[in-house]
Parts: sequence; structure tokens; C-alpha cells
Amino acid sequence: MKKAFTAIIEYDPETKQYIGIVPNVSGVHTVGNTIEEVRKNLKEVLELVLEETKEEIENTEFVALEMIEVK
Repeated sequence: MKKAFTAIIEYDPETKQYIGIVPNVSGVHTVGNTIEEVRKNLKEVLELVLEETKEEIENTEFVALEMIEVK
């Protein structure tokens, strides 16, 4: 049975790398030089974590992504 998880990918200009996380699954995070590399790495890490985890991980419903500016 296929499951879908929400991932967040950000760009770090300091390291010039992309950072990816799956917020509701502990341990699923990675970095890469391209978005495609981060997507591939996230999928691999997620599959490994789900394989090793004995408990059922609940999917969360994605609602919105907001950019909030402060001074």
C-alpha cells in the first residue's frame, strides 16, 4: 500500500545546498546539491525509516506553506 508524506525543501545560500525534511517522521532529513537529489535522498531515507519502524506513522494533512517576514 502506497503512502504519501509531505516534505519541506529549503535552500541554504550559506552552504549552497538544499535541505529536505519530512516533518512528521522523525529522522527523515537530508541535504543535496539539487532539488532532484534531495527528493531522491528523502525517498530513500523515508523508505528505510518506515521499514525499521514498528509503529504505524500517521499521515498529516498538508494545509499551507507560509512565508512570514519580520524586521
